[in-house]
Amino acid sequence: MAAGAAIPGLFFVFAATVLLIFASVSAPTWNSISFLNTEGIHFGVFGFTGSGTSVGYFFPSPIGDGDINSSTLHNLTFTLILIPIAAGLSGLAFLFGLCGASYHRSGTIFMSLTSALALLVTLIAWILEMALFGIAHQRASDNGASVQWGNANWLVLGALVSLFIGFVFATCGIFGSYRSKRH
Repeated sequence: MAAGAAIPGLFFVFAATVLLIFASVSAPTWNSISFLNTEGIHFGVFGFTGSGTSVGYFFPSPIGDGDINSSTLHNLTFTLILIPIAAGLSGLAFLFGLCGASYHRSGTIFMSLTSALALLVTLIAWILEMALFGIAHQRASDNGASVQWGNANWLVLGALVSLFIGFVFATCGIFGSYRSKRH
């Protein structure tokens, strides 16, 4: 076996990939996973309950009343595409990690670099989605709607933490032993 230090990083990067995939298939595809819930409407990456799937959307009533559907906030819904992109990057880091854990140091190096990029994209996506849905949460509360945070926010945060830990272990795995023992 090549570098044993890369194995924990491989596990954490795989966990981040799974969490980001779950967050990516949120409402309207899978209503059990959402970023924000209000009066039977669940908001996800590609739309909300009852809408078609698309990149970027306008908020419906009761959230859509007033200036919530300004061009700035509408454009923020386009940035939710960063979550599936982060899922793809972390999946790629996992594949590089498989090569690094079983064969060669270069796979672990690429796993470290790709997981760092996935970590950065996930951090940006989490900040943007918390800002977007935080404004929507406040606007819906101001309109008298009952609003709850969804579980996808915490899935993305869990993936962020998991990618950070995976990046640290992958970086440590670069310096592991890759020589086979000869008898």
